[in-house]
Amino acid sequence: MMEFLARLFGRVETETSRECARNRLRLVLVQDRATLSPHVMEQLKSELIEVISRYLDIDEGDMRVELDTSDASVALVASIPVKEIKRESAGAF
Repeated sequence: MMEFLARLFGRVETETSRECARNRLRLVLVQDRATLSPHVMEQLKSELIEVISRYLDIDEGDMRVELDTSDASVALVASIPVKEIKRESAGAF
């Protein structure tokens, strides 16, 4: 509410062009560093399948793995359809 009133009366400082450019550069750098080659993404996907398959029966054909860049962060997003949970895994104690 106070921010709205401050804007209404012109007391809020706007972002300078320097700050705007700095924020844009940060976003570009984050996206650049998060970019993986298709080969590395496929390797990551196959290793995920290997590990997850120890514990779950999954549908590999419908599995999706991607990097999501939003704001100033990067997230690994995986959509892995699970057919069933394996009750006894290979590495069970």
